[in-house]
Amino acid sequence: MRNYELLVVIQPDLEETALAEVTTKINGWVTESGGTVEKTDNWGKRRLAYQIQKQRDGVYILFLLNILPSATNELDRNLRFLEPVMRHMLTLAE
Repeated sequence: MRNYELLVVIQPDLEETALAEVTTKINGWVTESGGTVEKTDNWGKRRLAYQIQKQRDGVYILFLLNILPSATNELDRNLRFLEPVMRHMLTLAE
């Protein structure tokens, strides 16, 4: 198992329940692959450097994960198809 940081930018016009549903889905994908979510940090709505999908703002959420390296491809694929997620970045944390 390795430690990863996952930063997700979500559409700003989502309600709190829909935002909680997205974080629950991401947590579920990590635990299904045998990993754990160490911490979830909601940074709130912030201004983007450039427009993404005609949006000027986005909700940033940082996940600290402990997951197998072989499971990162599946997590990346699932995040690509999750509609409220505008951008995501998975990096190895040291």
